[in-house]
Amino acid sequence: MIEITLNGVYNIYYSIQGMRNPKNSWSLMDSSEPGEDGNCTLGEKDLRLARMLTLAGTEHSKFLRFIPVCFDINAPFYWWKEFDTYKFAEKNSCSTMHKLTSRPLTPEDFSFDSMTEYREAQLKHINTLIEAYNARNGDIEEDLVSRMALFRELIQDLPSAFNQKRTVITNYAELRNIYFQRRHHKLEEWRTFCQWMQDELPYSEELICLEKDEQA
Repeated sequence: MIEITLNGVYNIYYSIQGMRNPKNSWSLMDSSEPGEDGNCTLGEKDLRLARMLTLAGTEHSKFLRFIPVCFDINAPFYWWKEFDTYKFAEKNSCSTMHKLTSRPLTPEDFSFDSMTEYREAQLKHINTLIEAYNARNGDIEEDLVSRMALFRELIQDLPSAFNQKRTVITNYAELRNIYFQRRHHKLEEWRTFCQWMQDELPYSEELICLEKDEQA
């Protein structure tokens, strides 16, 4: 399971303006004036040049790095482990250190495709550890040592299907890289993420998902 909420896309106008810096061709810009978020409606000339530079490769499409995207993702640890290989993204996550023991966990906290007997036993074991952890207040040294040991066991035994929410900021260049590397991935979460890009981000077809045989 993966849930994605778009918080904002920014700076499209100024990325296009910077795109024209190498040839000082700002006078040819035909996009609308920028709004408060720096976005605009791309004109025909600007869009044509943006598509051409995008297809020319990363050394020519640097302007895509100037289009930030911010979104929230709720996804399992096993997916985050792969997402973390991409370095041009900043992430601020919900904390397992501070909140994991705040309540009993339920099946909705995990990306289980089905609740098998084994997974029911896992969940029961995790909640037993949470209950034991909270039963020790840490006021005496013996309790403190026991709490630390219980927390380590809890973190080590937590299934990789546990969902974590993170706020992410990245850019169109990195999303284009992700799209072409992951759109046919065996994990459904990656295919969902790539489809989300295509469906929800402005000018995704022209700047993120564009392939050479699509060029006008």
